[in-house]
Amino acid sequence: MPKSSPCVFPRSFLWLASVATLVVQSVLSSSYSSTSSTYQRSAAGGKRPGFMERTLVLLDVNTRSPIRVLNDNFLSLQLDPSIIKDGWLDFLSSKRLVTLARGLSPAFLRFGGKRTDFLQFNNQKNLAKFRGPGPDYYLKNYEDDIVRSDIALDEQKGCKLANHPDIMLELQREKAATTQLVLLKEQLSNIYSNITITARSLDKLYNFADCAGLHLILGLNALHRNPDNSWNTSSTLSLLKYGAGKKYNISWELGNEPNAYRSMVGRAVNSTQLAQDYIKLRTLLQSVRYYHRAHLYGPNAGRPRKNAILLLDGFMKNAGSVVDAVTWQHYYMDGRVNKVEDFLKTRLLDTLTEQLTKVTKVVETHTPGKKVWMGGLGPAWAGGLSNLSDTYAAGFLWVNALGMAAVQGIDVVLRHSFFDYGYTHLVDQNFNPLPDYWVSLVFKRLVGPRVLAVRVAGLQRKPQPGRVIRDKLRIYAHCTSYYNHNYVRGSITIYIINLHRSRKKIKLAGTLRDYTVHQYLLQPYGTDGLRARYVQLNGEKLLMVDNETFPELKPKTLRAGRTIAMPPLTIGFYVIKNINAYACRR
Repeated sequence: MPKSSPCVFPRSFLWLASVATLVVQSVLSSSYSSTSSTYQRSAAGGKRPGFMERTLVLLDVNTRSPIRVLNDNFLSLQLDPSIIKDGWLDFLSSKRLVTLARGLSPAFLRFGGKRTDFLQFNNQKNLAKFRGPGPDYYLKNYEDDIVRSDIALDEQKGCKLANHPDIMLELQREKAATTQLVLLKEQLSNIYSNITITARSLDKLYNFADCAGLHLILGLNALHRNPDNSWNTSSTLSLLKYGAGKKYNISWELGNEPNAYRSMVGRAVNSTQLAQDYIKLRTLLQSVRYYHRAHLYGPNAGRPRKNAILLLDGFMKNAGSVVDAVTWQHYYMDGRVNKVEDFLKTRLLDTLTEQLTKVTKVVETHTPGKKVWMGGLGPAWAGGLSNLSDTYAAGFLWVNALGMAAVQGIDVVLRHSFFDYGYTHLVDQNFNPLPDYWVSLVFKRLVGPRVLAVRVAGLQRKPQPGRVIRDKLRIYAHCTSYYNHNYVRGSITIYIINLHRSRKKIKLAGTLRDYTVHQYLLQPYGTDGLRARYVQLNGEKLLMVDNETFPELKPKTLRAGRTIAMPPLTIGFYVIKNINAYACRR
């Protein structure tokens, strides 16, 4: 090969032949190996200024057939039941919240979390009775405003939306802050109080999901037990009858992380008992005519450590055929993490691969072909980390989880939480989108359910055999979303995470050569760097125009044959236009 810079190549047959030889030797197999490709660098003593910037990555995609076909609702959402306790459920009718949720449709909305197993349904409309005592100004102003808002919503036809006064929202934020301290105390002490979900609460929850184009999955209390430890169905039957009477199209789930019940309440539910409970719930659904074909998901086991894997294995053996998809939960880190650099560690990102393998192996053993969902996904456990898991830095974990899950064939990923709970949410209490929301919106607009195999090879000026570095360049490819009418069928979307602290250059090779590319580059906005709570797209700060209008997501056009240059610590989406990929035409 000529000794000219690897970033500039003459278009000659000799060059193409040499590159083809390198790609054949270095490329990942078309069945897709994780993007942890081997990249090499020179010895530290011989490193020259700007050396890493001259690294060139050759990228190609298998356009003949997809390696996975996922659910159209692959990126989905979750709401924690604590939203009833702290009062935010009353504000789900907000026009802005509905608009933001609608931006991520089509999707599932799982109503579940740690407090799923403390929910009790009460079929009545009066919320005030269950709200509990509060300061006089809440009772005189706040509660009266809630009642007036409910009356106004009842008078509306179809989708019910509200514009809440600023003073009302301010009072709610004060109340929520106080309640969050109570909820945190419960979590730390492992002593939880019950939460009543009333008919009015269910009406508001369903209205929100329906208005936003989300399909509601309702988690049921698995810890409502009889003296013999069998599941008590009284509250659930009442809830089913009410939902059926309203013709609410709902799917169902029973319990949340059943492997952790002993540590939470001192009462264990083993896999055999849990399987019997799910069989009982399926029978219950079939007895209510409106829900006799409703979908049922579970068992929503925790991270696949020893106890969780044993429970999942026993459950799948006894009741695997009862559920329509197997659900489990994942989070990347615990509350002891307190540095932004922790979000950039490749060994942390790679923990997900091992967990995905464990879960899918158990499922395939007992029910081959059964769909697997990953629920309750967030960057950190216990509600996340302030000024960390709600910043731009957390986006690396989020996008990596989506990419890895898609490659492994996980059918749906449910993000915890869309709104309210802790610091892992997508929307803050001022109804403003956080960085992960904008990442999710771009993903939804551009990434379709068909997953493609990526082929990667690295070129460097003086490779040193044996000098291996962990992969900090994560590359995934899908067919472009069919819902995006700006691109014809056959287009491809590639999304890339650059965890390097230097710029990386990526040359589109093979089938991707000579096509125009639309770039959507996401970077932090402002002086906070990775801790930024605002995002810029191709240099433009992303902000809602008003309560019903998103900013225009303008791509930057890269001419055919141009090398993609990714700045350090960024996330980029690249649409290969009009490539007419066979895998994406159907």
